[in-house]
Amino acid sequence: MNFKSNKLRDAVIVALVASAATGGTAYAQETTGTTTDLDRISVTGSRIRQVDTETAQPVLSISRASIEKSGFKTVADVLQNISAAGSPAISRSEPLSSGENVGGFYIDLRNLGAQRTLILVDGKRLGSSTSGYQDVSQIPSVVVERIDVLKDGASSIYGSDAMAGVVNIITRKNFEGMEVNVYSGQYSEGDGEKQSFDFVAGFTGDRGSITIGAEYSNEEEVWAKDRWFSESSLTSFHPRNGWTTVSQWGSARRLSGGPQLVLNRGADPYNAANFHTLDSTPITGDVSNSNQQMQLITPTERRSLFTNVQYDITDNVRFSGDLMYTRRESQAQVAGYPLQSAAYENLGAIWSADSYYNPFGEDMTYVRRGWEVPRVSTNQLTTFRFSGGLQGSFQFNDKYFDWEVGYLYQNSENLQKQTGNYNVLAANAATGASFYNAATGRVECGTAQGLIDGTNPTYGPGAGGCVPWNPIIPYGRTGDGGLTGNSDLQQFLFPTTHATGETTMTSYFANVAGSIVTLPAGDLGFALGYEYREEKGEFNPDALSQTGYSTDLAAGPTEGTYDVNEFYLELNVPILADLPGAKELSLSAATRYSDFSTFGDTVNSKFGLKWRPIDQLLVRATYAEGFRAPTIADLYGGSSQTFAYFTDPCDSVYGQAAVDPATAARCSAAGLPANYRQLEQGFVPVDGRNQQSPVPFTSGSNPNLTPETSKSKTVGLVWSPSFAEGLNVSLDWFNIKIENTIVDDTPDDQLNDCYVLGVAERCTTFTRDAALGYVNSMTFGSRNAGFIETEGFDFDVAYRYNTDTVGNFTFNLQNTYVTKNILKTANDDSPVQIYNGFESNFRLRSNLTVGWELGDFGITWGTRYFSGVKEDCFFDDECTLPDFQSPDPVRNGPMNERGSTTFHDVQFSWNAPWNATVAVGARNVFDHYGPQMYSAPNSQYSYYGGYDIGRFIYMQYKQKF
Repeated sequence: MNFKSNKLRDAVIVALVASAATGGTAYAQETTGTTTDLDRISVTGSRIRQVDTETAQPVLSISRASIEKSGFKTVADVLQNISAAGSPAISRSEPLSSGENVGGFYIDLRNLGAQRTLILVDGKRLGSSTSGYQDVSQIPSVVVERIDVLKDGASSIYGSDAMAGVVNIITRKNFEGMEVNVYSGQYSEGDGEKQSFDFVAGFTGDRGSITIGAEYSNEEEVWAKDRWFSESSLTSFHPRNGWTTVSQWGSARRLSGGPQLVLNRGADPYNAANFHTLDSTPITGDVSNSNQQMQLITPTERRSLFTNVQYDITDNVRFSGDLMYTRRESQAQVAGYPLQSAAYENLGAIWSADSYYNPFGEDMTYVRRGWEVPRVSTNQLTTFRFSGGLQGSFQFNDKYFDWEVGYLYQNSENLQKQTGNYNVLAANAATGASFYNAATGRVECGTAQGLIDGTNPTYGPGAGGCVPWNPIIPYGRTGDGGLTGNSDLQQFLFPTTHATGETTMTSYFANVAGSIVTLPAGDLGFALGYEYREEKGEFNPDALSQTGYSTDLAAGPTEGTYDVNEFYLELNVPILADLPGAKELSLSAATRYSDFSTFGDTVNSKFGLKWRPIDQLLVRATYAEGFRAPTIADLYGGSSQTFAYFTDPCDSVYGQAAVDPATAARCSAAGLPANYRQLEQGFVPVDGRNQQSPVPFTSGSNPNLTPETSKSKTVGLVWSPSFAEGLNVSLDWFNIKIENTIVDDTPDDQLNDCYVLGVAERCTTFTRDAALGYVNSMTFGSRNAGFIETEGFDFDVAYRYNTDTVGNFTFNLQNTYVTKNILKTANDDSPVQIYNGFESNFRLRSNLTVGWELGDFGITWGTRYFSGVKEDCFFDDECTLPDFQSPDPVRNGPMNERGSTTFHDVQFSWNAPWNATVAVGARNVFDHYGPQMYSAPNSQYSYYGGYDIGRFIYMQYKQKF
């Protein structure tokens, strides 16, 4: 047959080119980049090409035009602001985060965890870190044609991780001409500047096309001290609360006990009489506000290149391939490290009585924050991705079949550099014996006798060297062995450490799709295929960090590999068509067999129903099984230290023991007094909930983990009434339950399970100090236990109204209302924990966008709504629900009601006569802020990490050639 003369064949080939048969959604593009109708297309959530874009599954499609009008420039920002998005994983307001994933942007649908949302690029899996996080910042926004969000489980279609949903990023192809974009903006406070420069160019010919896109973007930092909610730990409403006694003014304590001693301001540091008792109030200034050195928004810089090539090898076979290169560099600064020698007593950390600077004549413990050398972490991730394959079609018994074979490779290399952590061994030497060397005119490590014997270390930060240190000299005072202005000492105490990582994903795939037989209601469609995927990954902390001799949290290396062979089958069965009460009735079914080298095999299936009783109404429903395989880090990750934030339930002021007699009784049985207080850094009582441990805890992996499993259900309606052309209304109910969950255990979970819920097995992984009662060691890691379940409704309305005189109007409303969000972290009969409506788990998120266009002018107005939530009461005088009662024992007690929050956005655009578009706008145009949240959800500060932090004003310019 003549391949070129067949209309259906042409359409199928164009669809293949636009989206790989591995399930990507795409519409064929004209050379201008617009879309056209095809006989059959691929849709996200199915591998069978079909005429109708509406399937049994709920899919949100975000067009490029919508992205440009939103004022959001990155893929991450666009996705984070859809109504179905959960809290940001590792938000840029968490500068204290550490590990390989820092600096990336990760999408969490339904608040079920970013690792349970699968990210695709043109229907093919995006590579992930060793812990299963897929960084969407790797995708340059200039090449995005559309983003499809499948709000349903799809493991039978795409494999592991597609439990909460799937995000499919469709790239631009068959582009003709050139387009240049410039974007610049900043907050009205004059900080947080964002700039982006990009272009896309393309050429199409008789036998193929090439599209090239490049992008550079730079987002600058915002400092915590420049916002009211982050300038102090507990906001400007409580400016002195939360200040740390481990300050830039060092303090010392005798080994025999007693209070911390601080040098009087301006006094002689060599006279023990010139020291006073540490005052934790601001009267003496002996405490410090670490937020003054910290970033609220961390800076990031990205360079990206994307190329797509399509070439007709013959009239029947086409090659389609794409290549992506991205380099992301991010940086985070937090306050200088709060060194407490008592925490490193096992390494000999002490201020020696023989130190030249020690005026007390006896060994002392000390605490000192390295204010002169803030901790700065730089993260560089370089990604290379290639996908290529052959595509074609053939005819058999008057039926057309599409086929594809292909290869996918992605490699990411991670380099992290950090400064500002103490070398504990160097600190021990610097605070050890020292003397004044008259010959050199300086204080040196060692003793006068050692100088004679030649046993003293050399002076300086080099190998074998040592620089003496006076840990109690305050910041800003030069001389006397202090850190200020002493570059030799700073180099000696604060080494630069490096961590490296690499992940590689390799995949081969082959599939065929078409129709088996024509039934009275239409073609019975099928898709059949095989996929092989290998994942390799490693992350290696700096050698000094691995030894535990640095205040950089000790961590072991992560390294591992696994592979999986998978077979899948999908069917679309038409049952009725063009009948009264059944304009269309069809069933879909899919199943996937997966054989992992780590845990074995699993089978997951999905079923869907699609019914149109009338042309204007679609009724749809799905039932899906899903799974998430343990990641490399889950199975093979090295243990690491962390200074965890938690609330001890036995604390007599802020803990559950203060309001729950049963909890108090369990704490008493553990040997704690009725007036027990949790201790924070500096070994002083906490002044609020969720405070940092004074000693590091240990977390690690578990090689015996098994996959998570899920069941998801949806039932929905889509209504497009004939009396209102351009109006579409959809309502979908969803329920997702994930069992055998891989729980990232936390100190809060362990302590609450032990003392609040009374789970005895959970009391064995931590110990308490015999004298002071605080938790002095804890080991926690991943485990299979319990379940997560969420349920709710998505309600969307879209309407477009065109007029000849007053312009065109658009109206888009998205709502996600959550009715259930519960968690259980143990396999017993203990009660579930209720998350819905607490902290960052909003019951309702809504987005409304209204647009108007007249000629070359356009206005877009948007609103983003977050419903009110509850959090623990941190201050009695602010507690709005002091007698709150909840069926969740962990959240049963005084609560604070935080009101709803709405942000408004506006953009004005003009299509210039020289083929350009100019747009100016403001996100959060009214400079609104959300409420203070002392629980600091998804943030380092008393504010939700997903809220806007001020008015952001921007300009964007697009020039077409």
